[in-house]
Amino acid sequence: MSTAPTTGGPRATPPGRRQRLLGELRLWRPLDLLGVVAAWTVGALLLLVAASLLLYMGIKGLQYVSLDLLITRPQPGADQSETGGILDPILGTLMIIAIATAIALPLAVGAALWIVEYSRPRWLARVVESGIEVIAGAPSIAIAIFGLAIFQLPIFSWASFSAADGGGVFGRSFIAAGSVMSLIALPSIFATTREALQSVPRHVREASYGLGKTKWATIRRVLLPTVKPDIATGTALGMGRIAGDTAIIVLLLGATLQLQAGSGIPGVGTLQGTGSTLTSYVYNNSPTGEGNAPEKAYAAAFVLMLLIIGLNLLVAGIGRRRAGTDLPR
Repeated sequence: MSTAPTTGGPRATPPGRRQRLLGELRLWRPLDLLGVVAAWTVGALLLLVAASLLLYMGIKGLQYVSLDLLITRPQPGADQSETGGILDPILGTLMIIAIATAIALPLAVGAALWIVEYSRPRWLARVVESGIEVIAGAPSIAIAIFGLAIFQLPIFSWASFSAADGGGVFGRSFIAAGSVMSLIALPSIFATTREALQSVPRHVREASYGLGKTKWATIRRVLLPTVKPDIATGTALGMGRIAGDTAIIVLLLGATLQLQAGSGIPGVGTLQGTGSTLTSYVYNNSPTGEGNAPEKAYAAAFVLMLLIIGLNLLVAGIGRRRAGTDLPR
């Protein structure tokens, strides 16, 4: 004869989350506890540095940012009140990000898909993977010098300013700078895409093959939707590197005060011309620069920080939304 459990008596109160955590920590070895404390300390320090940076740039930038500064073009002058705004550097930054990302994204995703899903011939895959790792570790100034040497060749005269008599190619333009900038964004997109593809379970691919799907259909309908959030993360990191680089801008874009359109193929004159970005503007007008406009340098740095944060949030949101809509129903 079974008896029903009584429900009216007192119940033992389950331990809270803090008590459970403390109980687990007592079972850890001292070295493990030291590692946890070190990890939390480093994380707190990084958060403190990031918060200090945001707070400092926010305080300094908001003092000088205005609508007139954002919508007027920069002008030469010795007085900050006469040097115009930062419209051209903002446009230049957006153009460079768009050009470099449009080149780096398909190349990086394609290379990652080839290496993870095909990897044939194997020796060539290893060479490509090693080459991307070398690019990731190369200084941007070295990449800039290499790009300048390439785009000064006569075969690329259509992409930049050229001498009037056709005897020389300057190799400076938005096309040249954006193309070289794609190299510094490519490794981050490639790395995140490769790791995401490698983390997809093998049975997911086998299930697709079992349904009669080809390898390309599996990549297009299963793998790419699965790793889209990771691709978005890598793209955001790459865009941050593009927006924050200065060496390539100075050598391959000229860092001119205003956008200067080139002459050549109709409709792409601006892309063939020179200009500046927010990073080069900040560099030239910083307290130690030659532009003699430190207040506007602080404002431009603040706008650049907001631009990078906004682009990261936008790309991450697009990746999550598309990944959600592409899931099989």
